[in-house]
Amino acid sequence: LFLLNPATLGDALASSVRLGIPIAFAALGGVFAERSGTYNIGLEGMLLAGALGAAAGSFATGSPIVGVGAGIICGAISGVLLGVLAIHYKVNQLVAGIAINLLLAGLTAFLSRLVFGDMAGGARVEGFGALDLGMLSDIPVLGPALFSHDPLFYILVLLAIGGWYWLFRTNSGLDLRAVGENPRAADVAGVPVFSYRYTAIAASGAVAALGGVHLVLAQVYLFAEGMSAGKGFIALAAIILGRWSPIGAILAAFFFGFCDALQLRLQFSNPDISYQVFLIIPYVASLVALIGFVGKVRAPAAVGLQYDREKR
Repeated sequence: LFLLNPATLGDALASSVRLGIPIAFAALGGVFAERSGTYNIGLEGMLLAGALGAAAGSFATGSPIVGVGAGIICGAISGVLLGVLAIHYKVNQLVAGIAINLLLAGLTAFLSRLVFGDMAGGARVEGFGALDLGMLSDIPVLGPALFSHDPLFYILVLLAIGGWYWLFRTNSGLDLRAVGENPRAADVAGVPVFSYRYTAIAASGAVAALGGVHLVLAQVYLFAEGMSAGKGFIALAAIILGRWSPIGAILAAFFFGFCDALQLRLQFSNPDISYQVFLIIPYVASLVALIGFVGKVRAPAAVGLQYDREKR
């Protein structure tokens, strides 16, 4: 078994992390939204928005840094749009998220043809390579897994640690969690409920979009229609498996990344078996993980519930 060999185990872990990064960004963004009391079912669409923004920005300027900025802006706009539907107009949050997914799937496909023209689906863009961290990347097993990645991976780690510290160790993070648990009590205490929710959902879109940015600028170096391939939905499972914690969510995302890496290895080592059999492994793993956690975790109490502020 390849996992018993330190060299192949290190490569497998590195692949697991690399494949899990887009899921991890989406899950981290979803944690911020759901901690404020708003379901973000639109993570799949926000991955696509970030991917198109990154591809367009890098294609137009030749700079992947501009691509990162464009992807973040596209994601934040998508988050605000979800906020307008779910918070201002009080559309059912699940319905609003599905609408965002459908809108962005079609819109990104349409805009990619406008931006890239005849090269749509094949326009190569400038991106990021792995950082050279010297001897750290040569450490057996852990070196390839932790020290052989592009800059976006280390941004993800900083965001997860910073997000955890902010949520659980600062007053504003406590306010956000209060909004997601009991918005009426938070409002009475003087916490601006709607401001926190709008800020959280915009940040959620921006962070989730970095997953799409990574797909384009660090994995395939082009934009393709539907390239998120269900990663936003797997991220929803990672949020639950990670118990609505930033660090827990990205660790869960890397578990699903491992499942994805495993199915790819199984495809190559078993060419006589239909590849569709192995493609379902990450989705089966997410279902099994959710079934195993039913009744064992508790979502923020007010997530998915509308809040109507009484007149004073």
